[in-house]
Amino acid sequence: MEGDIAELGKFVGAGLAAIGSGAAAIGVGHVAGNFLAGALRNPSAAAGQTATLFIGIAFAEALGIFAFLVALLLMFAV
Repeated sequence: MEGDIAELGKFVGAGLAAIGSGAAAIGVGHVAGNFLAGALRNPSAAAGQTATLFIGIAFAEALGIFAFLVALLLMFAV
């Protein structure tokens, strides 16, 4: 019985950590959407902000990768 509860806790924790992957997708959408809104308002400045766009996407995606790593560690670590 105790092993079953520990197994349940492990999977619940991994599921909660996996929510971070969905949150990262929402973050990438916000970054890209705000860039597009700004580029449509001022097209001449869009070329100078492309590097900032990719840095923002990379940071948002890195958080999703970390959340995925935590979920895997919770599921498969002893």
